[in-house]
Amino acid sequence: MTQYISRLGARRAAATHKRWTMGVGRRVRRVAMLSVHTSPLHQPGTGDAGGMNVYIVELARRLAERDIEVEIFTRATTGSLPCTVEIAPGVLVRHVDAGPYEGLAKEELPGQLCAFTHGVMQAWAHHRPGHYDLVHSHYWLSGHVGWLAAERWGVPLVHAMHTMAKVKNASLAQGDCPEPAARVIGETQVVAAADRLIANTDEEAGDLVRHYDAPADKVAVVHPGVNLDRFRPEPGRAAARARLGLPQDAVIPLFAGRIQPLKAPDVLVEAVAVLLEQEPALRERLVVPVVGGPSGTGLARPEALHKLAARLGVCDVIRFHPPVDQDRLADWYRAATVLVMPSYSESFGLVAIEAQACGTPVIAASVGGLPVAVRDGVTGFLVDGHDPRDYAAVLRRFVDHAELGDRLGAAAARHARAFGWDTAAADTAEVYGAALSEHREQRRHLRSGHGSHG
Repeated sequence: MTQYISRLGARRAAATHKRWTMGVGRRVRRVAMLSVHTSPLHQPGTGDAGGMNVYIVELARRLAERDIEVEIFTRATTGSLPCTVEIAPGVLVRHVDAGPYEGLAKEELPGQLCAFTHGVMQAWAHHRPGHYDLVHSHYWLSGHVGWLAAERWGVPLVHAMHTMAKVKNASLAQGDCPEPAARVIGETQVVAAADRLIANTDEEAGDLVRHYDAPADKVAVVHPGVNLDRFRPEPGRAAARARLGLPQDAVIPLFAGRIQPLKAPDVLVEAVAVLLEQEPALRERLVVPVVGGPSGTGLARPEALHKLAARLGVCDVIRFHPPVDQDRLADWYRAATVLVMPSYSESFGLVAIEAQACGTPVIAASVGGLPVAVRDGVTGFLVDGHDPRDYAAVLRRFVDHAELGDRLGAAAARHARAFGWDTAAADTAEVYGAALSEHREQRRHLRSGHGSHG
């Protein structure tokens, strides 16, 4: 079903894009990109910052290189921030005052959407009509602002969900809190309002159709990309381990990401305990870095993972590290024997592609977009469910067969090369073109229809 949806959407998008390039309407020149709850300037791995931050920054940069200017509206989180920051030629971040700068949880942001929308409208009011050709919103909170802005400006709305409440609630970690009904209602409204919906994978496209009644021809599948200049196998594992102060002969399963139940770092910690129970001597050469900070529902118990490691007696091998910048993160990927992603839900799993681009195989839960990001048995292994014993069994293969990591890692690097951001930007630009062309066509029909009744 999902492959059918993807093919159908692609055919119709291609048809409208052909009309657009033949002169129906003008091309997209400037996009208002909305990211209410997390700034592209924030450090991924902290708070609510993660793959979506990377996605927005990298996509905006590549769109600008294609002569599509991008202005990113995000909520100001400190009073010292400048109103605008240029992060690349053609990419401008606009900070909008909406609510208190600090101490505002993501769950409280719906109450600030009116203020945020007002800030967006103020910025627009300083421009001539037609300044923005299109609105591209990310996550449902931004979608509500985008819905109003697009209608007010008379331009199409392209929306990317990134995650969906109904999908997350269907696969909650034990003890995790479900997404509220208000979010489900909000997402349903945004899906109905958007001219185009961008999904990361065929599965996500299917979820939009099944769970939110999205018209199949309104959904376009665009795989996220990876910065192949930054995330690459060179200079290699030995150099990366030397820079990070890690033993050259160690077995290093890495967790990188936000520490919250959804990402399931506890599954890795418990798997390590199982592994050491089976082979106590492994303790001498096992190092398990956890790189990231508490986020989401994990903020309620920020020390929970530390306490779990202590209770299981694995504190000596688990090493907690705060979030790092992208260049340093690439070194962590290269240094690792394998990246472990036991997530309960992932719309795509950008971290998995980044690690593979560095030549590191991945052990991942077979959920969401991870079966697209990881080729099972070729670039890593997919695990059904979240039983720590199953993850321990796969980790054991890397312990017993040292050559396995090198073989899968080489295939992983080749696989990741298909996910460059240039491809993602080109596909996104096509979605923009199709949305703009169709939107203008609909407005012409409305005008001609009203005229015939006059």
